[in-house]
Amino acid sequence: MIVRRPVPGSYRLLLAHGLAPLLARVYAARGIVDAHELDHSLAALPDFMQLANVDTAAARLAHAIERRERVLIVADYDADGATACAVGLLGLRAMGADVDFLVPNRFEFGYGLTPEIVAVAAQRAPRLLVTVDNGIASVDGVRAAAAAGIDVLVTDHHLPGSELPRPAIIVNPNQPGCAFPSKHIAGVGVMFYVLCALRSHLRRAGAFAGRSEPNLASLLDLVALGTIADVVRLDHVNRILVEQGLARIRGGRARPGIAALFTVAGRDIAQATATDLGFVAGPRLNAAGRLADMSLGIRCLIAESGAEAQPMARELDRLNRERRDIETTMQDEALEAVEAAAPADASAYTVCVHRAQWHQGVIGIVASRLKDRYHRPSVVFAQGRDNELKGSGRSIPGFHLRDALDRVAKREPGLVVRFGGHAYAAGLSIAADSLPRFAVAFEAVARETLNDALLRRVHESDGALAPGELTYELGVALRQPAWGQGFPAPAFDGVYDVADQRSVGDGHARLVLARERERFPAIAFRTAAPLPAQIHALFRPEINRYQGLSSLELVIDHWSPATSRL
Repeated sequence: MIVRRPVPGSYRLLLAHGLAPLLARVYAARGIVDAHELDHSLAALPDFMQLANVDTAAARLAHAIERRERVLIVADYDADGATACAVGLLGLRAMGADVDFLVPNRFEFGYGLTPEIVAVAAQRAPRLLVTVDNGIASVDGVRAAAAAGIDVLVTDHHLPGSELPRPAIIVNPNQPGCAFPSKHIAGVGVMFYVLCALRSHLRRAGAFAGRSEPNLASLLDLVALGTIADVVRLDHVNRILVEQGLARIRGGRARPGIAALFTVAGRDIAQATATDLGFVAGPRLNAAGRLADMSLGIRCLIAESGAEAQPMARELDRLNRERRDIETTMQDEALEAVEAAAPADASAYTVCVHRAQWHQGVIGIVASRLKDRYHRPSVVFAQGRDNELKGSGRSIPGFHLRDALDRVAKREPGLVVRFGGHAYAAGLSIAADSLPRFAVAFEAVARETLNDALLRRVHESDGALAPGELTYELGVALRQPAWGQGFPAPAFDGVYDVADQRSVGDGHARLVLARERERFPAIAFRTAAPLPAQIHALFRPEINRYQGLSSLELVIDHWSPATSRL
């Protein structure tokens, strides 16, 4: 069903600030009420001092630098964790720190700062551990570090549980009492802010006398990549970080590792968009954490030259191709399992599947595919260690996945061994024999939360375009901003004649759509021709580049026969 987004009264305010009518309509429909929210300069970022404990964190890091203490970053194994680690390493080294990193192997140690990881870290004799994109739930790990005489600085963005890790310095906008205006900033953004606070602390102490201060803006390409790859909500703060990072990438100032990831993907980095970060660079970086060791991805990101980065980027590209092959097999098996259960579960509010042979590193992607196909909260399980099942879930609007798992855990004590995550993505562990019990409890929570309207897939449109509005210039204008989670790329709808069509690739339809005297090339992915003579299409105007030429192309997200009711 196509539903047109309402355009609130702020549309007129944006018009009064000089925005073009079409852009004013698009931004107003995304909750922009003041033109200030479209200021994506670094000066528009909120002060780092609004982050709780950031001054204490800066002071502790400055002490470590002054005393030449060994600092060890404990990273997460996804793109947010990898970029946060790279930002931490590069920024701290530029300010004089003795710093290295450790990233847990997800298959051996699991997630976060566990006591086992503390034991591994202790072998390097650090005085300070800094977690990035993890740690807020590491109650036992922080206690183990304290017992070993190691201080811990937690930098994280995940929602805290009922108990905070103590003793630790915690910088997390989602911890109780933190006044930082963005609650959606990614782990890499939190680490960037900590570095800003540290530089300010060192500046006041005169540490940069006689030498240049580190240019932390040079790290914004990494911040943009981690922010987009983690699919956090693109609020004003995140849009600033992403747009500033994209400006550096397009301007030829990307880190060699990011440039190498674009090269192996065959993409022109000068034309990089937020979509490219999410679907080109991000998956290749994530492939290391999913199938092997994210240390490879981190080393690629911190490489100092293209010659150093290229071999690692090629290996990440190879791992990503392997990941896609594994994903295809798992997805086919998951769909078979769901379809086999369809007669009994036709009215199910959730999807929950498991195969013992499935790869732990790919279950999150498969959960996302199932969520997209069935528009239901989906959890996919694979065999873990110690007779446990590892699960990864993805959710739909209106169903906060992390909170749902919390409710399941409280209602069924002992069922969920551990869990964590966000509204739309979460992970958990359960005992191997507890899957039927979990599926029942998860379904019950979904039935209490969701309704028929939320379970109905809705395709949102920014309305129709008048004759003459759908132009190449519009496509260029719409590709520049950072679109993403919570700030979706503009899509429009209208009735068009299908003037020409042919099948291309693996089940895609290449079309020519016509309306009065206007004709537009278009593509509908995963749609087998032939289409009817006239369709009601929801589409995004994009710029197609081929053999050095650029042209407007409509990417069709949804269509139906024009005579049907939408």
